[in-house]
Amino acid sequence: MPAAPTRRALCRPAASTRGHIAVALLSVALIAFQLVLMQVLSLVQWYHFAYMVISVALLGFGAAGTLIALARVWMLRRFEALVPVLMLACGATMATVTGLSQQPFARFDAYLLFVDAAHAGSLAVTYLLFFIPFFLGALAIGLVFVWYAAQVGTYYFANLLGSGLGGLVAVVLLHVAAPPALPALVALFPVAAALVVRPRRHRRAFRLAALAGGALSLCFLLRPPRLVLSEYKDLSRTLALPEARIVLARSSPHGFLQVVASPALRHAPGLSLSYTGTVPPQEAVFNNGNWFGAVTAWSRTDTTHLLDFTTSALPYALGPREWVLVLEARTGERVAQALTNGAGHVTAVEPNRAAVDLMRHELAARTDSLFHHPALAVRVAEPRAFLAADTATYDLIVLPTTGAFGGTVGFSALQEQYTLTKEALRTMWHRLRPHGALALSTWLDYPYRHPLRLLATLVEVLQAEGASPPERHLAAVRGWGTITFVLTRSPLPPDAPERVRRFADRLGFDPVLPATLRPPEHAQYNRLQDDRFFAYVDTLLAPARDGHVPREHFYATYAFRVRPATDNRPYFDQFVRWRSLPHLAAQFGERTVPFLELGLLVVGLTLLQLVAAAMLLILLPLWRLGWREPGKPGTLLYFGGLGLGYLFVEMVLIQQFTLYLGTPLYAAAAVISVILICSGAGSYVSERFTPRPPLLRRVAGLIALLLFLYVVVLPPLLGATIALAPGLKALVTLLLLAPPAFVMGFPFPLGLRRLARHRAGHVPWAWGINGCLSVVSTALATLLAVEAGFAAVMVAAAAAYLLAAFSVPGGVSGS
Repeated sequence: MPAAPTRRALCRPAASTRGHIAVALLSVALIAFQLVLMQVLSLVQWYHFAYMVISVALLGFGAAGTLIALARVWMLRRFEALVPVLMLACGATMATVTGLSQQPFARFDAYLLFVDAAHAGSLAVTYLLFFIPFFLGALAIGLVFVWYAAQVGTYYFANLLGSGLGGLVAVVLLHVAAPPALPALVALFPVAAALVVRPRRHRRAFRLAALAGGALSLCFLLRPPRLVLSEYKDLSRTLALPEARIVLARSSPHGFLQVVASPALRHAPGLSLSYTGTVPPQEAVFNNGNWFGAVTAWSRTDTTHLLDFTTSALPYALGPREWVLVLEARTGERVAQALTNGAGHVTAVEPNRAAVDLMRHELAARTDSLFHHPALAVRVAEPRAFLAADTATYDLIVLPTTGAFGGTVGFSALQEQYTLTKEALRTMWHRLRPHGALALSTWLDYPYRHPLRLLATLVEVLQAEGASPPERHLAAVRGWGTITFVLTRSPLPPDAPERVRRFADRLGFDPVLPATLRPPEHAQYNRLQDDRFFAYVDTLLAPARDGHVPREHFYATYAFRVRPATDNRPYFDQFVRWRSLPHLAAQFGERTVPFLELGLLVVGLTLLQLVAAAMLLILLPLWRLGWREPGKPGTLLYFGGLGLGYLFVEMVLIQQFTLYLGTPLYAAAAVISVILICSGAGSYVSERFTPRPPLLRRVAGLIALLLFLYVVVLPPLLGATIALAPGLKALVTLLLLAPPAFVMGFPFPLGLRRLARHRAGHVPWAWGINGCLSVVSTALATLLAVEAGFAAVMVAAAAAYLLAAFSVPGGVSGS
């Protein structure tokens, strides 16, 4: 076997500085491209499929390590020319793969994956397309790590610093450009990186190639590819209406907002069949192709609102509501309903600043904007943060309708919904006046899930607040498509049953609660296909007898999860119970089961794919390195433990900071940026230490100890500071994440330096192991969070670092 080339033969004195800059620029691009792709794929499909495609694409890091391990000598001989060429190729593919993925040969539809094999093939093509730029970029970074293995700490610092800045760059780009143009913008960073480390030979040819790469990016920037939405997305169905057209669009980190107008677009969710008036045309707002709300105009001559002919009008039938709080106000439909029912003061809380600006400005020029009503106060904030800071009390608090007409297919199963947890509703309880009420509506689904979980949450909140029996504080009315629950702080007045009865009779609805209403009244106007719903309601309300709680038995035996969501497990729309799948398949048919909870099944499928691919990529280099060479178990366990632990920490912190910072994208950008930059600082400092096994064990053990500590202290610290101003919360985020992140930057470069001293051939394999296990941990962390909660994921991360602490890289003892 030929010897590896010497460094002196292939690099100049200035190459090190330029190399750091190039690695940082390329790392900016890889992270920004990842976040941009999530936005693009969330628009054309759904978040879970964006997550799946990107998880598989990120296996490019593991594949790069595998290829370097197999062809290390050949690549290092061509190091100076190969690295900039790989960077150029990375930029070119970043600019082009998004457009290629929208062509018929690659475009798939999430709804059809389980019923049409052709879409599974298209999904495989999409995997390959998005795999390519990550693989090329990772190959360039991996070669730099192997070439400079003895000084890898400083290069790892450049890699992490650039990756951290990439999260911030993505947020900025989402403000300034529409999703189709974003990949081309990001592609300019790898081209710039290639120019920084341009080779000494063939300079003219390289300049022409770089010019072509830049021109390609600019071409796609000026003429972005057309994104084709799934035909099952709300926006696609709406655009099929006569004369439908998109009249406004705005991009932001909260999503891509589009306003649609059509003379046939009329929105009246769950409208009473006894309504005899006309439903006027309305413009509608969509966020990432999903329904956001109908644009509600306001006129002082209005005396009624369409929602007064839906079940959501129940709280106003029970009494006057002067002070009303509308959480997640969106386009203001619930605000208009409150105003038409005599509310003198309405506070609307909406976290999407771009949507609020749209309603206040662009849409205000097209209609009599509700958001300029004198009785309305608009607050741009995450609802939980607003509730934590707010000291006012209200006669009524209203939340948006959950679920979807006809039921959902579980695409929101893994979306954190912090306004529907027990902790959130208990906070709302304390913002109610003595005779105040909390109103929540949901679409009826079958099998029954949303209404049962909603009722179970209300019952447990009432019991936790000492308001027993719960049925004295609950009223509910059911229409043909929706059901509305009203929780009152004080017991319902004696005339409440009669008020509910009159309201229901007037609109052709059926009363469900109070419990004093007669059973025949439950299905007088709208029959259910399964009358067991009322038995389930009675079970959830039943008091404990002889230490037995009927509600707990129901939670354990029902085919779906309907136990209330909590801040530790805030997945309100996650109902699947794995052991129930065979029963559901027998009852509804095997081809129907995936549509009951598609989101979680997608993550499970992703995990299986990632584990299979990771095992192949980890084992393949052993044919080159040799199966019996000592030190491999230590290398595998150490770098595998670091890969699992690091991404476990990132994933759980992103989920926990979603509540704290308000949106998933802000949380992802903040957590990724802070952790990577601070880890980079730790990596830089690690260059001062000799990579001896005792040091590696102590560092990994210290990280595990910090993570165990954070399991206990992080949730209360976030809860105590959630009401702070955004700038102060950013400072708190930095102070909380910096200590563990700094220490987490030590183990990987120390381990690589140790390998470089004792088993240099293992360095690319170790990097590939770390990459493969990091990607696997993304899906595994999500499943752990759903099944056991965020705290369990953090404990698993600590356990992974403990595994690394007991494994010495390269299997070499001593110094």
